[in-house]
Amino acid sequence: MSARKVRVEHALRDVLTELIASDVKDPRVRAATLLTVTKVELNVDLAVANVYVSIVGDDACADAAIAGLQKAAGFLRGPAARRLQLQRAPELRFLHDVSIDMREKLASIVREDEERARAAGRDPNDKGGGAP
Repeated sequence: MSARKVRVEHALRDVLTELIASDVKDPRVRAATLLTVTKVELNVDLAVANVYVSIVGDDACADAAIAGLQKAAGFLRGPAARRLQLQRAPELRFLHDVSIDMREKLASIVREDEERARAAGRDPNDKGGGAP
């Protein structure tokens, strides 16, 4: 992976975060409680950018926000490329980043398991590795 590609991905993530917050007026995007651009992946020739977005809210809210961002992609494309001084503006494809959701679900499962262990009188930090 080239250093330039990595630099452009990080810069594009930062620019898109700003542009979405300031310029996107779509009510579907505004309805999201918290919307974060978590990662941008560019293809080899920097023509297509997969933009991963984490959205706090239910699935319907997340789907609506992604639809709103897809609708705004053409509007965001030019200003983002100009700010980064790119000759060609990459096509923006917005995708729901579920990795953060999955992390939260796993953390919730661990917390519930610890609570059950405490309720049963066991130490949740004891891994069962021998005598105390």
